[in-house]
Amino acid sequence: MANSYFQFKQFTIHQDRCAMKVTTDGCLFGAWVAEQVERMGLGACSLMDIGTGTGLLSLMLAQKNPAVKIDAIEIEGDAAAQASENIRAANQGECIQVLLGDAKDTPADKNIKYDVIISNPPFYENELASPDNKKNTAHHAGGLLLDELFSLVNTRLQADGYFFCLLPFKRMAALGPLFEKYKLQPVHYVWVRQTEKHPFFRVMMQVTHKREHTTTCTELELSITGENRNYTAPFIRLLHDYYLAL
Repeated sequence: MANSYFQFKQFTIHQDRCAMKVTTDGCLFGAWVAEQVERMGLGACSLMDIGTGTGLLSLMLAQKNPAVKIDAIEIEGDAAAQASENIRAANQGECIQVLLGDAKDTPADKNIKYDVIISNPPFYENELASPDNKKNTAHHAGGLLLDELFSLVNTRLQADGYFFCLLPFKRMAALGPLFEKYKLQPVHYVWVRQTEKHPFFRVMMQVTHKREHTTTCTELELSITGENRNYTAPFIRLLHDYYLAL
């Protein structure tokens, strides 16, 4: 049984009412995006967190970039309530607002565009679903298909903005047609695996609107643990400001 809470250095994630629990790859993704936003000088940006769940990604972004303004959107009522509680307990209520609803309809003002959009979306489309409706919403793309996510990004992302997404490595084959359809292009990939002996199982990506001149896409590989089962140096560098044990 998953723990009812996960303690970080500067905040606590309670997750007993959320189907999507804290995961290692989710934490890695949050830390990577927070660093990218800080490195590019986007700290005072407007940000949309699609499917915030416990509020984890928004809190990691806000810790590293305290001037950011985040709309954290969540379709499942219990998860949205728990995210709000986690955010208030971390004293980040002025930085992050949780919006209950479908990302395709929230916020009501469709003219709002964001400098940054982030998402750890449902992983599975057209696969066996769980009898638990909350888990289906969190893990299966019945409520927001990948095509719909890219369409949303295309319309709600600023012309010079960036979209960050975490996906299973096996979903890579679906991305090319979506990039073409919605005139988006990748600028950075990080291929994630458990160890150097394991195949890649996640991809963290940074995407932007297609430019007149093609933007070079950089690629990196990251292993979470080494042969000794200890965290690797790149993982420790990213998570040092968040994990208690690092």
